[in-house]
Amino acid sequence: MKHTLAAIVTVLALGAMFMVYQSDNEVHKLSEITKMIEKSQIKVNLGNATPITQEKQSIDKGSSADIDKEQNQKKKELDEKLQALKNKAGNMAAFEVSSLYKQKCSSCHGVNGEGIIGPKLIGQDAQTVYQDLIDFKSGKRKNYVMYGLLSKMDKEQLKTLSDEIGLFAQKLKEYQEQ
Repeated sequence: MKHTLAAIVTVLALGAMFMVYQSDNEVHKLSEITKMIEKSQIKVNLGNATPITQEKQSIDKGSSADIDKEQNQKKKELDEKLQALKNKAGNMAAFEVSSLYKQKCSSCHGVNGEGIIGPKLIGQDAQTVYQDLIDFKSGKRKNYVMYGLLSKMDKEQLKTLSDEIGLFAQKLKEYQEQ
C-alpha cells in the first residue's frame, strides 16, 4: 500500500512539474511576442497629441533608430534583388535558340545558356559540350537529370545541340552590338 501511494504521489509531482514547465514556456513566448510588438510599432506625430515623457522618448529614439536602420537594410537588400532581376530580365531571350535546346536545356541552363540551377553554358566550345553530353549519356559522368534528358537522343542530336551551344557567345556578342 505504501509503495502504491508513493508511486501515485510521484506521478502527481511529475505532472505538476510538467505543467509548471509548460506555463513557463508560455510566459516566455508571451514576453517574446510583446518584444516583437514593441519593435514593430510605428510612431505617428499627429501634432495635437500630448508630448511623451523624456524617459519614454529616449527609449523610443533608440528603438526607432534600430528600426530605421533595419528598414534601410531591408530596403537595400530588396533594391539589390530587384536590380539583379532587372539585369536577368534584360538578358532573357537575347537571341534565338532551337526548340530542342528550349525543351531539353533551358529550364536548368537558362534561355541563353546563362545558367540557372545548371552551370553556365555561354563561352563553352562545341567540342567540350559534345564530349560532356556523351559522358552524361553513357553514365561516365553521373547526373541523373542529364542522363534522363539525353538517354533517348542520338549522337546527331547531341552534336547539333553542342554546336548550337558553342555559338552562344558569338550570338550574344552580335546581339549586344545591335
